[in-house]
Amino acid sequence: MTVTQADVAARAGVARKTVSNVINNYPHVSDDVRARVLAAIEELDYRPNHAARSLRSGHSRIIGLAVPELDVAYFSELARLVVEVAQKRGLTVMIMQTLGDRDRELAVVNGTSTQFVEGLIYSPVALGGADLEGRRDRTPIVLLGERSSQGLVDHVGIDNVAAARTATEHLIEIGRRRIAFIGSQRAATSEIAQLRTAGYRQALEAAGLKVESRLIVPTAGYHRKDGMLATRKLLQRTGPLPDALFCATDLLAQGAIRALLEHGLRVPEDVAVVGFDDIDEGRYSTPTLTTISPDKRQIAETAVDRLLARAQSKTDLPVNDTVTGSTLVVRESTVGRASSG
Repeated sequence: MTVTQADVAARAGVARKTVSNVINNYPHVSDDVRARVLAAIEELDYRPNHAARSLRSGHSRIIGLAVPELDVAYFSELARLVVEVAQKRGLTVMIMQTLGDRDRELAVVNGTSTQFVEGLIYSPVALGGADLEGRRDRTPIVLLGERSSQGLVDHVGIDNVAAARTATEHLIEIGRRRIAFIGSQRAATSEIAQLRTAGYRQALEAAGLKVESRLIVPTAGYHRKDGMLATRKLLQRTGPLPDALFCATDLLAQGAIRALLEHGLRVPEDVAVVGFDDIDEGRYSTPTLTTISPDKRQIAETAVDRLLARAQSKTDLPVNDTVTGSTLVVRESTVGRASSG
């Protein structure tokens, strides 16, 4: 049975209008009354159904964007584009950071921290299909990135396997044969690692090159420090040094280049490096960074438009899985200054 504001009011011993005032965060409600209402909301598991009502009526026009880390350039650049696209469509964006924490991600999915948004664009790290299937909140969701939606909600993302294969094939085409992969993760939740490792393996196998386990290096995360530490570890292993690195993110690649330089190796003369994400600073680093560039604008536009379509529809729309484009951007870290253009 659906819980209403009247039920919350009865449990808290207040008027229904007071419940509405608390939900809308009006300042003139006393701390004691606010605490009682919030306790009743939690006890009754009340979830305000803002989504269809507000977007259809145009009253709120607020959508949520939840990403793991705002200090990761890929997500901050994507957030800027989502805000830009949303504003052109008359929407305001509330941005949330989950830090990849499972409890925070569950709170977002179940509406605990998104009660006032009319739809959600979401890039989770730790959640799986079962979490989406069991969610209590009915707010429209568009999932971004590598996490599979398992046909439960709309999804927008690139073909990570194909993109990783393209990156590795580029290294093979410029004559590199001992190609390492930086960014593999043992955790089952890391689909980004699984998919990009798969593309790397496919490219090597198609070229008749051996996939060497010593050249596949896991990382604790996807930041510069993780790339630097993983590359230091790689360079200490027995056997011939790699002549190329494919890194799962641009930040890993930047850290890897630092470790290579510390080791007295030149990029790209001794070791060529490819990243993934095409963050803006890669265009200005020394050397500039060859990378896979996801079409972030297409991702933002597709996600916002799909969210609007679902929220405004009077009937249930079929779940949509959209594959957006990506391209290889060749720069100095693989071909040198003279050839990079």
